Amino acid sequence: MDRGSYLEYDGQPAVRFQRRFAHPVARVWQAITSPDELAMWFPSRVELEPRVGGTIRFSGDPHVAPSTGTVLTFEPPHRLGFSWGDDELQLSVEPDGDAACILTLINVLSARDVAARNAAGWCVCLAELDAVVSTGRADGPHADSGQSWRAYYEVAVADGLPSGAAIPSPS
Repeated sequence: MDRGSYLEYDGQPAVRFQRRFAHPVARVWQAITSPDELAMWFPSRVELEPRVGGTIRFSGDPHVAPSTGTVLTFEPPHRLGFSWGDDELQLSVEPDGDAACILTLINVLSARDVAARNAAGWCVCLAELDAVVSTGRADGPHADSGQSWRAYYEVAVADGLPSGAAIPSPS
């Protein structure tokens, strides 16, 4: 499984992930844009105005205060991008044959030293997304049943992803 890679995206630090799903583009698009499905895998509850320039609201993450961002890209069923705090998230879904697709997630980072921390978080979230797409259910990345963030973080650091940023604790 792709544990993420560090790169520069438009001159800024970023982490990138790719996942192949044995499901059509429409199924994965639904999972990354439907508030009910996002609630099962994304770190925050999301309310999205589905248009470029629309507002996106984040709440319910025990590690960060509620906030808003802006929809930067909205090209159904292939591209979604938005600001999230000082970061930016770009998601794309491309077909891979007739009944499969590739999801690419790029988290453009506010600082280089958050790469390992964010990569670990996305590993946990993407494991939950795998469950949502396959079964329609997941407990969410903050559930006790979820993957171990700490284990992914240690692997990210060992893989050489930049680290050193503060690790948030539940509020």
